[in-house]
Amino acid sequence: MAERCFLAIDLGAESGRVIAGLLDGRRIRLDELHRFANGPVHLGETMRWDVVRLWSEIQTGLAKAAQKYGDAIVSVGVDTWGVDHVLLSKKDELLVQPYHYRDPRTRGLMDAAISRLSRSEIFENTGLQFMEINSLYQLLALRKSSPEIFDVADRFLMMPDFFHWLLCGSRVVEFTNATTSQCFHPTQKNWAFDMLRKLDIPTHIFPEVIAPGTSLGRLRESVARRAGLPRLNVVAPATHDTGAAIAAVPTAYTGNPNWAYISSGTWSLMGIESPQAILTPKALELNITNEGGIDGTYRVLKNIMGMWLVQQCRKSFERHGASYDYGLLTQIARDAKSFRAFINP
Repeated sequence: MAERCFLAIDLGAESGRVIAGLLDGRRIRLDELHRFANGPVHLGETMRWDVVRLWSEIQTGLAKAAQKYGDAIVSVGVDTWGVDHVLLSKKDELLVQPYHYRDPRTRGLMDAAISRLSRSEIFENTGLQFMEINSLYQLLALRKSSPEIFDVADRFLMMPDFFHWLLCGSRVVEFTNATTSQCFHPTQKNWAFDMLRKLDIPTHIFPEVIAPGTSLGRLRESVARRAGLPRLNVVAPATHDTGAAIAAVPTAYTGNPNWAYISSGTWSLMGIESPQAILTPKALELNITNEGGIDGTYRVLKNIMGMWLVQQCRKSFERHGASYDYGLLTQIARDAKSFRAFINP
């Protein structure tokens, strides 16, 4: 069987990659074609994502893929982190430079939401852990600071769906990332419209939710031409990066949560895969989250501090003229005398 090429655009909170997955019918091998930095940009007193630069880097990666694999390329899809999103107008204009989830504008808004609706009602409607970074509180922050935006907003897209829109014009949201928003109902398998209305968030902006594996359309002619590609099929993967990672765990899914995973990056996530969301009072008490997986499953997990502190240390060292890769930082930490200092994050 001739080797076929499937392109993955993998965007993380610290870096992005364009990767070719090469399948010969028996095995898949990976070829990293383009890697680039990512991170928050300070704009005034806010933290934003530079989506214009990310889009430029993606196009560079697509051009490299075209040069190397040409007609063997079958499709392309995007995964990113969760919770962050964009708003588009009816004229397909980007209305707000997307905020970074660590921007402080959401402080206090989770408590404000809980003062209007109980924690149990929000959890029953979303199944998500309570974190101020969630899309729900980001939307409440925008509603508070710039309510006029919602007069012209037409579509809410999670970050990977925004890049799919740039690739092919689709205006839908994929299931695994939708579930990270705290705006999605885990048993109705649709947006939590009743809850959103109670919080005065306009519901007309929320589009159709589609399953991972859905074909979204063909690459825009202009994008294909610039990259030197044919009009490839754009396919939504599990667009939440952890959802994609868990799909790759080398175990057979049996319908029973009899194995666990730890996925580590900027965040570490530890949990199980379950055929349905777990919405019990104990899950609420423990602040457990239910995020979507492939085939309609749920990733029942806890968010844990991951590599964020190490990433920030590395950036601080670089600002002072010292550049260390992660391997060297690990070795330095291993060689350091124990308990000389404690870090309060």
